[in-house]
Amino acid sequence: MIADKLRNLQRTNTTYFPFSQRSSQISNTMPKAAAKSKGAGKVEKRRGKKDPNAPKRGLSAYMFFANEQRDNVREENPGVSFGQVGKILGERWKALTDKQRTPYEAKAAADKKRYEDEKQAYNADGDEESS
Repeated sequence: MIADKLRNLQRTNTTYFPFSQRSSQISNTMPKAAAKSKGAGKVEKRRGKKDPNAPKRGLSAYMFFANEQRDNVREENPGVSFGQVGKILGERWKALTDKQRTPYEAKAAADKKRYEDEKQAYNADGDEESS
């Protein structure tokens, strides 16, 4: 008796959706006000625009290595994607010994000093203009 009712109910129910579609339809029909935001109650700070005349930050030792080796990786692996090039470079960087890393670390230290000098000069110029 119950089985007959279920069969009839299934035959007449033509708006059957698989579970995945049904749950997405339900979540899409929920009112927007009911959803909680992550930063409820926080005051959003706006970031000022970056000065295009500001000095560029120094590169890391890895970036000097990657810039030097990127073309070699592309020649050895033609048709490799951008992400794969990064993975290969990362693996090569990890495989380097401390002795092999020293020239890149020296370049990074020199670039860091260059950045600090340029930043100090930039800030000094900015202080003079605002006074």
